[in-house]
Amino acid sequence: MMKNVLGVLLLFTAGILPIRAQQINLDPVTVSTSILEKRASETGRNLTVIRGEDLRNLPVSSIDEILRYLPGLEIQARGPMGAQSDIVLRGGTFQQVLVVLDGLRLNDPTTGHFNSYIPISPSEISRIEILKGASSSIYGSEAVGGVVSVITKTFESSSKADESFLEGGLAAGQYGLWNGQLGGYLHKDKLRVSGGILSNNASGQELRGTKGYFHNHTASVSARYQLAANTHVAYRASFDRRDFAAQNFYTAFVSDTATEKVTGWWQQLEIGHTGKSSALTLKAGLKSAVDEYLYNPVSVANKNTSGLGQLLLTWSRQWSDHTDFVAGVNYQQRKIRSNDRGNHEIQQVAPFVAASHRIGNLNIHPSLRLDWRESSSAELVPQLNLSYKLASWQLRASVGKTIRDPDFTERFNNYNKKLVTGGSVGNPDLVPEKSLSYEVGFDYFHNTNWKISATGFQRHQRDLIDYVPTSFADMPRKENLSPTGSFALAENIARVVTRGVEADLQYQYAWNKKNRLNGMLGITLLDSEQSVAKPSFYLSSHAKLLVNTSVSYKTGRFFGSLNGLYKKREPRQENALLTRVEKTYFVLNAQAGLDVIVDKLSLFIQVDNLTDKRYSDLLGATMPGRWWRAGIKFRY
Repeated sequence: MMKNVLGVLLLFTAGILPIRAQQINLDPVTVSTSILEKRASETGRNLTVIRGEDLRNLPVSSIDEILRYLPGLEIQARGPMGAQSDIVLRGGTFQQVLVVLDGLRLNDPTTGHFNSYIPISPSEISRIEILKGASSSIYGSEAVGGVVSVITKTFESSSKADESFLEGGLAAGQYGLWNGQLGGYLHKDKLRVSGGILSNNASGQELRGTKGYFHNHTASVSARYQLAANTHVAYRASFDRRDFAAQNFYTAFVSDTATEKVTGWWQQLEIGHTGKSSALTLKAGLKSAVDEYLYNPVSVANKNTSGLGQLLLTWSRQWSDHTDFVAGVNYQQRKIRSNDRGNHEIQQVAPFVAASHRIGNLNIHPSLRLDWRESSSAELVPQLNLSYKLASWQLRASVGKTIRDPDFTERFNNYNKKLVTGGSVGNPDLVPEKSLSYEVGFDYFHNTNWKISATGFQRHQRDLIDYVPTSFADMPRKENLSPTGSFALAENIARVVTRGVEADLQYQYAWNKKNRLNGMLGITLLDSEQSVAKPSFYLSSHAKLLVNTSVSYKTGRFFGSLNGLYKKREPRQENALLTRVEKTYFVLNAQAGLDVIVDKLSLFIQVDNLTDKRYSDLLGATMPGRWWRAGIKFRY
């Protein structure tokens, strides 16, 4: 197995040759670390930035598949091509990573299982920023393992003048697969407009007595208008629907033949004014989602309607050439209406401040947030980031506190049903998770064409929430529970210490317009120690060794790309389901194509899971074997 991994690493190494290349910037301006515009090398954080155009020819069909091969990100997929995936960073659970779209949080108040449903098309992505480590002092709850920030072409602060394109593709393949994508962008004078449609459909491979079908669709449109030289307004509306087989996504019972439909709407508004040395921005977001989950044909479907409303007001000022300051306040309203979890609503208000000060080559970034939640006490969340820039090197260190609030599923799952015969049960007495994180590391930039990063980190966590097998006699509330049932209760069960090291490599070469090479590689080693021996479902599910890699190459009319993923983790097995979580697995996806019209129209063939590996990221949810397709792409 490791020979396969080494083969991919050698493929990457072959690209790092002493060749003459056009310069491509791997040290861009970012706002993800503190809402202050700074170069990535000045932030004091391990930050990976991937441009949208570098993702265009990778063998992926959905945004969660894009994330799966980015350095250091662990995507625990339950189904293919956007059905459902959990996002993990630095060994945190799927609830401990925050997803942000153009500055506003996307995490669903019902469950973190929906956080990978990013409601845009791939063609709208300007860049993806992966911020690893503690980030709650700016972003609040869930920013424990890190933040996945997606910035689109319409909402980004700067873009190429008078640029426009239309691109898309259509493919068909095995198991009734067909997928299509269409997207475009227009920048003319004061107006920017972008939008797109993404659709993935298949009857699916055989599961236990059914098929792993999916019908996943996303449609989005956005516009930005420059009202004056220093004032702009931007707006987005999106629709997202996922309809898929969900067998054993959440349980390990043989009777589980579930199906699920998740329908979401997203609206986003931004108004900004920039002065000579200050800027004021108001962002507003409204998210609603309807989740319909049917455990099996004879059960009653769970129907959950959730809502997330938010406002983010920020004011920033440049005090001098060496000092910047930002202050803001974030308001959130989370609510749910459910036949399973009941009706609940929570308000939250959080003011925050951050600063950046440079002394010679030393950059200091303190930040502080006060998080007040209606359901629990207020939390003060501080953080300090340091970076020292020396020629092509950045040395960095960070220490920060993080928090994570329980969601509505953890609090109230199966609380409103008349009779519960088994499964996960919520606990309204849960308290927020808290942790303290430390990290040190370095970045090395070579000729702006390649970047090497290495980081060591440690996170001390307490009151971590997970589901624990619990007998009927020990359940705190028994009113609607069957005495013969088998239950898992949500509890604050553990203190967990997570230690790890990560190394990332990015490189990009362009000999000319016809010859380009892009590559990424991430290696993460993790170890977590729990203070209790209670068996739990998610706390130990992360990979102990994670290697994710992608490479794409174009020369003349030919292009090809590979994505590789290797995991080593704790094995698990469920004999009744004849399924298991393997100790190790390696998956390789490949794509090759030929331009019919150079850089405008191409034909391609793609094979997922090239070696036909049988594997699961989470117990019971078996991922597909080898799966091929062929199609066309165009861009004008």
